[in-house]
Amino acid sequence: MPCLAIDFGTSNSAMAVLENGAVRRLSVEGHHDTLPTAVFFPEDGSGMLIGRAAGEALIEGDPGRYMRALKSVLGTELLHEERRIGRKRQSIAQIITIFLAHLKAEAEAQTGLKIPTALSGRPVAFHDNPERHARAEADLRACYHAAGFDTVEFLPEPEAAALAAGHSQRNRETGLIVDIGGGTSDFSVYQREGEEIRILASHGIRLGGTDFDHALSLAKAMPELGLGGELKREMGDGLLPVPRGIYVDLSRWEKIPFVYTPETRRLVADMERNATDPKRIGRLAHVIEEQLGHELAFAVESGKIAANSDDAQAAIAMGMVEPKLEVRLTRGMLNGALSQHREALRNAIYQTLMQAQMAPQMLDCIVLVGGSSLMGLVAEEAQATCPNAELRKVEAFTAVIDGLALASRSFAS
Repeated sequence: MPCLAIDFGTSNSAMAVLENGAVRRLSVEGHHDTLPTAVFFPEDGSGMLIGRAAGEALIEGDPGRYMRALKSVLGTELLHEERRIGRKRQSIAQIITIFLAHLKAEAEAQTGLKIPTALSGRPVAFHDNPERHARAEADLRACYHAAGFDTVEFLPEPEAAALAAGHSQRNRETGLIVDIGGGTSDFSVYQREGEEIRILASHGIRLGGTDFDHALSLAKAMPELGLGGELKREMGDGLLPVPRGIYVDLSRWEKIPFVYTPETRRLVADMERNATDPKRIGRLAHVIEEQLGHELAFAVESGKIAANSDDAQAAIAMGMVEPKLEVRLTRGMLNGALSQHREALRNAIYQTLMQAQMAPQMLDCIVLVGGSSLMGLVAEEAQATCPNAELRKVEAFTAVIDGLALASRSFAS
């Protein structure tokens, strides 16, 4: 029975099958073997766009609604809350189902097979709360079934990555998988002897690339829209701080589509009227009125990547808000904005090692997986925690899907 391996990620997705014992990554969009986990609903009610086509529609300024980080709302009430999207009321659960059904149809078209079984990657922990984690897995399972799969199995993503971590010159090694994705950070300690891989422990926390974007946005971009400013009281003397909530939502990928409401517009208008710095709040009003939240989020993400690469021209380009507006970035500034997350990463690594009953100095290697593992602070914290281990980088965006495909032989017949 054919089995489709699916890495449904917060930022990117991929799929693969096992053919004659070898991994075959399937094209998910043109010649690409990864697909942005994003959708766009044109305002005219035409069909939902997926992946890069969704991003292009947003960049071109097509009227409609762009959505990303769909996976982040699994296990929450927001997943099943119906809103008017694309000229009809629908939930994010229904949108995820359509996305997964698209992957299934593409896989069946490329392989010429009917594929009733899916092996899906999942975080070690969708949420820190075990009950919410279980609920999120049940939510995702339900979406797979609604998309047409009869059977769905799950494998923690770092355990899948361990299967595809590649070979070293050592016949035996003990390693740590550090898988930093868009929404979660996952860790597995494994032992390899020849071709055999044994997982000793896995641990995960709800921290990922979207959290890095969120922290950088609040620290550097949102102050240009008035965060940290003050408002004059409508009655009496003294000043009040600008409300923080709208900026928090505007800097989270999964919350942006729900910021553009009449209530938000009224709140921002009141803020602008009473602001001690009305120019900055005016920029916020422009972002809300023109629905520029996602363009701003992409600018923050691009600035993050450039600063992490020590690009001398790194900046958050906010010209869509106001001509020539930008916030210059250095790697030091980036590290400062993200410093709050270092301790969480370090503690998670220690927790994984403790579960494996493994001292840090006993590790032979650290394998970095996932797009956000390319952030300098991730490698720095991993190396500082396990200073004797060799730092190894694999294909960040495809290690998990390759491992899932290898693991799928247990479900295929």
